[in-house]
Amino acid sequence: MERLQKVMAHAGIASRRKSEEIIAAGRVKVNGEVVTEMGTKVDPQKDTIEVDGEEIEKEQKVYLKLYKPTGYVTTVKDPQGRKTVLDLIDGVDKRIYPAGRLDLDSSGLLLLTNDGDLTHKITHPSHELDKEYEVVINGQLKKQEIKHFKEGIDLQEGRTAPAEIKKVNEDNKNTTYKVIIHEGMNRQIRRMFDVLGYKVVSLIRVRIGNITLGSLNPGEHKELSREEVQDLLRLLK
Repeated sequence: MERLQKVMAHAGIASRRKSEEIIAAGRVKVNGEVVTEMGTKVDPQKDTIEVDGEEIEKEQKVYLKLYKPTGYVTTVKDPQGRKTVLDLIDGVDKRIYPAGRLDLDSSGLLLLTNDGDLTHKITHPSHELDKEYEVVINGQLKKQEIKHFKEGIDLQEGRTAPAEIKKVNEDNKNTTYKVIIHEGMNRQIRRMFDVLGYKVVSLIRVRIGNITLGSLNPGEHKELSREEVQDLLRLLK
């Protein structure tokens, strides 16, 4: 659900402020009823919204998965002028936005959509949606450190929820781990390893719930299938 003036603005009716004036003037109907309250929320995919008797076209939901490369910020616009993940999306309604985040130096799976309810469920830790990563660190965790990682690490925001971690491979300098968490604290995994005295060399997210990178290459995106979306929604119930 979104505020009526926001939906009107995205539909190109007017700016949000001007849309508020139009609503206050009694020129807007939602499902046949005149609406004048600013706090009114609507579903742009289901509700019928009319301005001066003209119906706003209902918004179609868009669900994409993107293989985010490093060097892109996970935002719609960046005040510093850096490249954003939307710069990688061509031929798609630019109203979509990232459902979650990956920091500038991290890569991997990112979901983008215009479904606000789904975005909230994906990002809210109460739904405990698994997010799986391949993490390379400079060194190898000791048994006690692995136990500590699994049980939770104390960060500034508080102790992290229990996590899963499994060694995948190692070489003379680095070790690759599979890490599964369901929280989304800022740079959480990097900070968890930092507390234990290790530096993350690379971090790739490979799965969110039932959605995986599949055959995507860095910078590529693909529309989710209907079955993928339905399965994801079932996980979030």
